[in-house]
Amino acid sequence: MNHIRNFCIIAHIDHGKSTLADRLIQACGAVSQREFRDQVLDSMDIERERGITIKSNSITLPYRAPDGQNYQLNLIDTPGHVDFSHEVRRSLLACDGALIVVDASQGVEAQTVANLYLALDNNLELLPIINKIDLPAADVDRVLEEIDKDLGLDPFAAIPVSAKTGVGIQDVLKGIVEKLPCPKGDPAGPLKALVFDAQFDRYRGVILLCRIMDGTVKPGDPIHFMHSGWDYTVEEVGVNRLKFCPAEQLSAGEVGYIIAGIKSVREIEVGDTITQLDRPAAEPVPGYQKAKSVVFSSIYPINSDEYRELAQALDKLAINDASLTYERDSSAALGFGFRCGFLGLLHLDVVQERLQREFDIGLVVSAPSVRYKVSLKDGDVIEVDNPGNWPDPIKIAGVTEPYIKASILTPEEYVGSVMDLCREYRSASQQMNYLCVGRVEVVSEMPLGEVLFDFYGKLKTVTRGYGSFDYVTIDYRETDVVKVEILINGEPVDALAYLVHRDKARARALHYCEQLAEAIPRHQFKIPIQGVIGGKIIARSTIQAYRKDVTAKCYGGDITRKKKLLEKQKKGKAKMKQVGQVQIPQKAFISVLAADRK
Repeated sequence: MNHIRNFCIIAHIDHGKSTLADRLIQACGAVSQREFRDQVLDSMDIERERGITIKSNSITLPYRAPDGQNYQLNLIDTPGHVDFSHEVRRSLLACDGALIVVDASQGVEAQTVANLYLALDNNLELLPIINKIDLPAADVDRVLEEIDKDLGLDPFAAIPVSAKTGVGIQDVLKGIVEKLPCPKGDPAGPLKALVFDAQFDRYRGVILLCRIMDGTVKPGDPIHFMHSGWDYTVEEVGVNRLKFCPAEQLSAGEVGYIIAGIKSVREIEVGDTITQLDRPAAEPVPGYQKAKSVVFSSIYPINSDEYRELAQALDKLAINDASLTYERDSSAALGFGFRCGFLGLLHLDVVQERLQREFDIGLVVSAPSVRYKVSLKDGDVIEVDNPGNWPDPIKIAGVTEPYIKASILTPEEYVGSVMDLCREYRSASQQMNYLCVGRVEVVSEMPLGEVLFDFYGKLKTVTRGYGSFDYVTIDYRETDVVKVEILINGEPVDALAYLVHRDKARARALHYCEQLAEAIPRHQFKIPIQGVIGGKIIARSTIQAYRKDVTAKCYGGDITRKKKLLEKQKKGKAKMKQVGQVQIPQKAFISVLAADRK
């Protein structure tokens, strides 16, 4: 185990984690130049196109040190976006050290600090890396000062590199073997293996990526999952070198894969502990946390005939994404669909794009919502994330909503604008921490439902791109949330109902009404579009009727003749309104809900 290093790369989004991983892989000769491609550890096309890492991935690298010693480097690449922080948390449990990457031009940002705390909670040895030193805007001296004051790490240990050009990569490899600790564990003890990720192969079933904490596992061993309770028999073990390479066994300290005939990711839980069935460990690996959905939205196929295809597509996505939850849902306007739970808006966008791209299914996605806790007058407490399940207001005694503790790092000159923005989003409290000269951390407690939509975009606007944002959920607090229904020609449209704080109900209802008035074509009768809370109308738009000039053929004569024709037309319009139905095209739902999420 002295020649094994298990480490991950953590950083704020877009600070160069995946590019650094590419250079390390190339430097160790793990992939030929012909086989190499950018973001080699990112397996999905959407990851490469967006330039982000969504799923954690691992690779075993052979490294020959300058002193002639051979090392086994187990690298785990992690996402940087706040939506996928649970992926980072699981990956850290499998590591003994971490490379914390800081952009030489951007400096320390919000998620740099958040990931630092996660690493310290897991007692990891940290090696700071200053990336992108080749940029014209790079300021290494300033970043060294921030590493010292903001992160509390030794600035003299920081290694300046350019992952793009390859400068300093050999220094990083040398730092990994010299500064990061070797793993600990008892190869002769009972098996204790942490599952930090899983992927599905249509021919081999679920492939578990594991860190062996104690013991040894080999083909033929009966194994037991300590959290889920399932039992299996090991079929194959090995290591990942961009392709799965079988091995005779995996021992304490190693990172590799286990294949045990598991048919679906639903049968296991990422973060679970594997032990031997006939010689179990006394307790699982500590730190297990189940991923919790925080954003909920309904997904419907544009073509109702594609409902079955949508169900199959979600099943296939859930095989590789255990954090995606869904259940059957229905709407009078949109037909059958699914109510899905996501880790955040980016997670929602990724799932939506994968459904459209990989399975060629046109979708209508409802407005995202959070989960509220509703106290009823009879003493019951229910959780509601779907406007369709909102109880009668008469029965409600009180409502609470989830709050977050947001950490915003910004240059000092934008502090006033940031605090104003937080107050706009119903900030409950604010405090400032001066980190170093010119840099301030604004800590604010805000409702999660408020920051779902466009908070991050507005933050980038008011800070001219220099602000960064990270958050953690803290608790539930009292709120005044109401259900707003949209009536079209007096009939409620369930797909457009939403939950919102009372203070912002009218503005959003007016937005819905205006969008619908533009998207719904004119009919032969006037169509009112109304936003309603209970029985009270709070917003309205009107689609005017088509009108034929019934007096066009009246040349001269008595004016009363024209009045009679117009009155007859008016009565006909009124009768048509009573018996006629408004045809709402699918594009109306798409345009309104798409605009609502921007």
